Amino acid sequence: MGDIGEFGLIEAIRRRLPVGQGVLVGPGDDAAVVAAPDARVVVTTDVLVDGVHFRRDWSAPDDIGHRAAAASLADVAAMGARPTALVVGLAVPPDLPTAWVLRLADGVRDEAAVVGASLVGGDVVRGEQLSVSVAALGDLAGRDPVTRAGGQVGDVVAVCGRLGWAQAGLTVLRRGFASPRVVVAAHRRPEPPYPAGPAAAVAGATAMIDVSDGLIADLEHVARASGVQIRLDLASLTPDGPLLEVASAFGLDAVDWVLTGGDDHALAATFPSGVDLPDGFRLIGAVTATEETSAEPRVLVPGHAVSGTGGHRHFG
Repeated sequence: MGDIGEFGLIEAIRRRLPVGQGVLVGPGDDAAVVAAPDARVVVTTDVLVDGVHFRRDWSAPDDIGHRAAAASLADVAAMGARPTALVVGLAVPPDLPTAWVLRLADGVRDEAAVVGASLVGGDVVRGEQLSVSVAALGDLAGRDPVTRAGGQVGDVVAVCGRLGWAQAGLTVLRRGFASPRVVVAAHRRPEPPYPAGPAAAVAGATAMIDVSDGLIADLEHVARASGVQIRLDLASLTPDGPLLEVASAFGLDAVDWVLTGGDDHALAATFPSGVDLPDGFRLIGAVTATEETSAEPRVLVPGHAVSGTGGHRHFG
């Protein structure tokens, strides 16, 4: 990176980026211009820091790019929107190989392509610690956004996507192993159910959230924003086979991964009772009234004691 410099790197990345549909001015100018047919734009951003959110000895650069993009793209989907564009900011140590950064950009570009979005620009600066900041834009297609605050007493709670797989993979890597490969791959490169977000909006979802910090932790955001209590059905949250395999090998409880593991970017949503759930969603609980005498947390899992905070906390 010290040899090619900021502008050389930006030009090298720009040549690798196709200009997708809806991009009116692509990378290479002071700013990109992206069509907004709905006249509203969904905007979100995530920052990933080397040694905190990823490790270069555990993941290839394109895996990290996929993961960084997925974190923001899933947030757009959780609003019921379709992702349209990404902007990336990089802080890069000067001794980092240029080829490594280009592979990272390829991963971001390719994850965006999964949903038909485009990487339209960004910035590169020198930094002593590698960090990747991804901002995503999305289109609501005329629908109202699905926020965290719409859950109603009597709603059902449903989830679409994997739960606990990325946490199982992280546990494997922390113990110095690289298999089972399926869970390690889930940590390195999550597979969010992007189409499920807009589908949930169309089906009448009242609230929705990207499960990035853990099912309990994230549903607690929904409960607080909606002023309700959420009660999960433990029988509907049975861990998948690969999680049971890893948990058995390490003497751990795979149910904890399902309830508190983040980074799979599943989508959890509340729906009015009786609504036909979109494909891929499964019932996991219900929304109930908050009792004045009830203790925190507002997400309850009868029959299972959860240790800790119920998920990842960035400062604590």
